[in-house]
Amino acid sequence: MPRYARYQGAIVHDNRILLIQQTEFASGESYWLIPGGGIEPGESEAACVAREMWEETNLRVRVERLLLDEPAPPGSIYQRCKTYLCRVDSGEASPGYEPEADAAATYAITAVGWFELGDPTGWPPLLCADAITFPLLQRIQLALGYVELPALG
Repeated sequence: MPRYARYQGAIVHDNRILLIQQTEFASGESYWLIPGGGIEPGESEAACVAREMWEETNLRVRVERLLLDEPAPPGSIYQRCKTYLCRVDSGEASPGYEPEADAAATYAITAVGWFELGDPTGWPPLLCADAITFPLLQRIQLALGYVELPALG
């Protein structure tokens, strides 16, 4: 069933962003992504983001502001993706869990990693080749002022 929005958190600390790595059980394929998920009935967007960050990264975060509100990638179960800027309040980043049984039966969160926002040359090839996460990170860099739009003309 399609959901309206995926609420995700750009957890930024010391000019680095935290990503989670998911590994699919059937294929063994892994990929990096921004932590996030669906909203629960009666939950605010900020509460949803804070809960998802806790479940998936073991971090308590402060949700600061909406960074991006965009159409979801083609083929997604979501119609939109809302990315919120988050700051770490407490905890140590480590792989969390997926509480939804159907998702937990499909993949696991197998790693977390901090990636320099100002210098993508150190990002792993798997991340740089990702057609969804890599462009999202570029948009986050732009929204946070790590890069500027090229001059027209």
